[in-house]
Amino acid sequence: MNLGIILPLGIYLTFVFGAAIYAYVKRSGNDFLTEYYVGNRSMTGFVLAMTTASTYASASSFIGGPGAAYKFGLGWVLLAMIQVPAVWLALGALGKKFALLSRETNALTINDLLLYRYKNKFLVWISGFALLIAFFAAMTVQFIGGARLLETTIGIGYTQALLIFALTVGLYTFIGGFRAVVLTDTIQGTVMILGTIILLVATVYAAGGVESAVQKLTEIDPHLVTPYGPNDMLDFQFMASFWILVCFGVVGLPHTAVRCMAFKDSKALHNGMLIGTVVLSVIMLGMHLAGALGRAVIGDLTVPDQVIPTLMLHVLPPVVAGIFLAAPMSAIMSTIDAQLIQSSSIFVKDLYLSAKPEMAQNQKKISRLSSLITLGLTALLIFAALNPPDMIIWLNLFAFGGLEAAFLWVIVLGLYWDKANAYGAISSMVIGLGSYILLTSLSIKLLNFHAIVPSLVFGLAAFLVGNYFGVKRNKQKNR
Repeated sequence: MNLGIILPLGIYLTFVFGAAIYAYVKRSGNDFLTEYYVGNRSMTGFVLAMTTASTYASASSFIGGPGAAYKFGLGWVLLAMIQVPAVWLALGALGKKFALLSRETNALTINDLLLYRYKNKFLVWISGFALLIAFFAAMTVQFIGGARLLETTIGIGYTQALLIFALTVGLYTFIGGFRAVVLTDTIQGTVMILGTIILLVATVYAAGGVESAVQKLTEIDPHLVTPYGPNDMLDFQFMASFWILVCFGVVGLPHTAVRCMAFKDSKALHNGMLIGTVVLSVIMLGMHLAGALGRAVIGDLTVPDQVIPTLMLHVLPPVVAGIFLAAPMSAIMSTIDAQLIQSSSIFVKDLYLSAKPEMAQNQKKISRLSSLITLGLTALLIFAALNPPDMIIWLNLFAFGGLEAAFLWVIVLGLYWDKANAYGAISSMVIGLGSYILLTSLSIKLLNFHAIVPSLVFGLAAFLVGNYFGVKRNKQKNR
């Protein structure tokens, strides 16, 4: 083990727990549910930008994405930049309407808003089920990414690394709740930007400059410097599918949407959109370009997901590597803590309190139950992450697509179409998610598009058809 790497990481983790304890103290004087799940709706623009960008930039952005760029070359860097408008699009499309509705109805979760908008508990149950499945897959990816990072940089076994990472994330989310999450996300976003820039510069320097790096990539495989990558994998259908999956569809990601319930005012929203887009631009370009050019520095990795931690050890002094080990660690932790909070809210707010609303007054019991569920989920995720794949990006994209297929039209049409009803929403959620799982599990590609494209088309058609029959049925009831 290298103390020069471990010491800065230890200091960083100490700060994380300090933020959690601060959030716990702040929570003691406020309503537990509002404070634990949306931080008392008090985020400024800078905090909103950092927490949204940090939550979006996950293990896939710092581990899986650069791993794919290492394997497929500069074409993947170009592809990754499709994600740049994601924060602007998500906050712009949902921000004001979500904020107004959540304050008007005192909504704390995505399911609170769905119940208010569609007046149908069956929809909430389906939504909760879909969220738990997709979140579990997505959180498993983050656990694998965090463990890979510690395994490679500290030099310990994968299982030990997994346990250290899981205990850290589980405990600080358990203690601090939403406020701890956004506080650490703010610092994490800053660290992510600095770490990205320093690692990219060091990688280019180690490769002898950009021109030299590109020349080395050409020698390894000329396709690594073309827009389409080896075997012309990155064709039009792949790029269009990827844009829908990681940019347009982000509007339908519940853990991104819930950020729109917690900002302070309109100024905070507008600042968040601008700052978040800049932050995401730097991270996406820097990390993916480092991954692609890193192959000119380290050309013999058998596990592509190890490229970023291996580069950190190779091109940075140990103390600097230890400080900026916090960058990818930050991205992973900020995504998983957001998903842990939302998963806990499904059990507590959407299921338990909907069955026993009188228990909402028992702050102590609700606090204990939320914390226990967070720890229980953490334990289950450890088991799920024990046997990791070589490339986590595909599992992460699968989870992304599942959430978008289930929620995109339900959220967007629910906000912007007054005539949208529960029949359409349920139809869209069931058909969209069902077709996505079916197409993915059977490896079926319609017109060579990723499963998310036909699934969203089927989901939209199901919404319109279901909505039509819902209108007819409501008219018959009113006669």
